[in-house]
This record gives sequence, C-alpha cells and structure tokens, in this order.
Amino acid sequence: MATPDFIRTIRADAGRQLLWLPGVSAVVFDDEGRLLLGRRADSGAWAIIAGMPEPGEQPAACAVREVFEETAVHCVAERLVLVRAMPPHTYPNGDICQFMDITIRCRATGGTARVNDDESLEVGWFEVSALPDLPAHEVLRIEQALGDGPAWFEPAP
Repeated sequence: MATPDFIRTIRADAGRQLLWLPGVSAVVFDDEGRLLLGRRADSGAWAIIAGMPEPGEQPAACAVREVFEETAVHCVAERLVLVRAMPPHTYPNGDICQFMDITIRCRATGGTARVNDDESLEVGWFEVSALPDLPAHEVLRIEQALGDGPAWFEPAP
C-alpha cells in the first residue's frame, strides 16, 4: 500500500510510534465465483486488495478505487463483510501501524486483471477451492464474504 501524503505528514510529527489508521479491504468475486488476489510487493504474500481511505472518502468508494488502482478491475461494492481491529504491524522501515479494517464484498464489473501500480507483483483470479496460502485474517474475510449473514465483528469480552 503506497503511503498517502497525509500519512507522511503525520509520520513527520509522530516518528515511528504506533499509528491507529482506517483500512478498507475488498473481497472481489467475478461472475464465475473466482476471487481476485494480489501478490504484495512489500511481502511477496498473496492477499485480498486493501488500502486506506483518503480523508473524507467513504469505505465503499475506497474499496472500488483501490481495486482499480491495484488491479485495473472495475467493481461495485455489494455489502459490508466485517469490521475488525487488526494487530499492530511493523513495516520494514520501522513504522508501526494498527488498522481498523472494514471489509467489503465486491463484484467485478469489467476490466482485465493485471498489475496496475507498484504495490503488487502479480494479480489474478483464483477458484475459492484452489487459493494460495493465505494468513488466517485473509481466510476469515473470504469466509465471511462467501456467506450471506450479517457483518462480522469481534464480540465484546
């Protein structure tokens, strides 16, 4: 995920300390039921498409924008899948962030999946029964997006 200008400004003041940030993830399916994934340039891992909303940007608009920016696929947001505070993450440069993730199920409407920016090494469509190795938090997002229940959230203790 490229660092937006407003985060660079915050980092100039905050240094490397933990930043609490909004994040939006898009679980995108095509008409054949395949899932769109990108192999991240920063880690080499396959992942669903995600990014940070611009100031004032609604989560659904962010999901649609991020999918196009990273994969050249056009999509529409269909429903909220989950809301979850992710564990803190330390980037190779030492920056520490913790994201409040809002995951949205999306449906592809056009475009051809390809690497469309410098955040991905590869992008592609995968059968849900033949996904590459994914971390548990990615699998949870996909499982929730495949269901038709209400949005998932971590229950209060």
